[in-house]
Amino acid sequence: MPDAPEPVRWPDPATEVDAPDPAPFASSATSPLDAHAMAALLRSVGLSDDEIAEARSHRHLELLAIEHLVLPETPSHDLAEISEATGLSAELIAQMWRSLGFVEPRRGDRIFTEFDVGMLSTIGRFLDMGMIDDDLIVQMARVIGSSLARVASALVDAIDPAEPTNHHLGATEHGDDDFAAVAPVLLPTLLQVMDFVWRRHVQAEARARMAREHAGTDPDHRAVGFADLVGFTALSQQVTAHELAAVVDRFEAIAYDTVSRLGGRVVKMIGDEVMFSVADVRAAAEIALTLSETYRDDDELSDVRVGLAAGPVLQREADLFGPVVNRASRIVNIAFPGAVVCSEEVHEALADEPGLVWKTIGPRNLKNIGRIPLFVLRREAVAEPDHANHEEAEHRRAERRAARVAEIAARREERHRRRSAGEDEAPAAPTDGPEPKET
Repeated sequence: MPDAPEPVRWPDPATEVDAPDPAPFASSATSPLDAHAMAALLRSVGLSDDEIAEARSHRHLELLAIEHLVLPETPSHDLAEISEATGLSAELIAQMWRSLGFVEPRRGDRIFTEFDVGMLSTIGRFLDMGMIDDDLIVQMARVIGSSLARVASALVDAIDPAEPTNHHLGATEHGDDDFAAVAPVLLPTLLQVMDFVWRRHVQAEARARMAREHAGTDPDHRAVGFADLVGFTALSQQVTAHELAAVVDRFEAIAYDTVSRLGGRVVKMIGDEVMFSVADVRAAAEIALTLSETYRDDDELSDVRVGLAAGPVLQREADLFGPVVNRASRIVNIAFPGAVVCSEEVHEALADEPGLVWKTIGPRNLKNIGRIPLFVLRREAVAEPDHANHEEAEHRRAERRAARVAEIAARREERHRRRSAGEDEAPAAPTDGPEPKET
């Protein structure tokens, strides 16, 4: 059997691009960034003075720098040429490209680099050795492409000062353009972080599967829950994009922290809704109750309603499918704010579990499912809610949320104002200490 192909090495912008030493820019958090040094950095990756000036006028310096630092090679091959160079059919390359989430290459478009040639040649050798097949390549391309597209989008959002987020990479009191200065060091570090996280996830998945096999549990039996943020649609029509971004960030942070801490997995975020899963039904109940309590007590968010179901599911590419998923999704739509509503299977599994109190709400008609018995789950120590006190508390929380998002928006607008006043000028030194850190 021939030796396995050598892996293709990704070009390192920190060492293989003729860029200035990033050390001089490390002080940009305490002193204004020199405009000439910034221009030198951008010229070093092949940008002309006209391109730099145009990007500056449109406030796109960060994005322009990232575009050239991430993949410094110039595209030089079209689909036919890369097919000939790699030995792979043009049809397979185009299918892989689509599966990765990119626009299908048109005839004659030179969009492929020498790095692409090397990577596809390696895949071709694996195909020739029979280690992988076309279907597996396309499937993995689909998973990798969709996952990394989210990572890339989040990264660019954090870089682009025009995006409605309240935390930006490289942002300092002297302006968001400082990111372009630290990019040659930061980008390779982010690649290392992604590699580390990937290794950790592969290890965790292997361990989880071994544990399930050792315990003799059915790997396809899962508890699935949905938590929906109450009033999000109405809120989204009343606040600015910056304020809405603050709400979404907070909602996601609580969801990921709570679900992971209690042994579950966030399957996906769907706008104002989180889908989670866990093998143990008792753990699922704890996650559902804790989510309800945590959002209820948060000053910046409204209540959530939670739907929970359990049973066999189809697991594919880290997502879940089947009737159990559909049931949980439909249940959450009929739950009251702050309530955890469960299917009959969850109730049967936990009916005698100490510390839990159940209340039947009778059979309810779920869209495209039919009438099924449903149950409200509460902790034993929690009494029936006092609706008058709840409304008063919610009013106070709404006032605090409004004040908080207004404060965040004001800080963001101040940074934009200072950038517009002159990117080459250092702002006046603050008289009352540094700007408060956003949390």
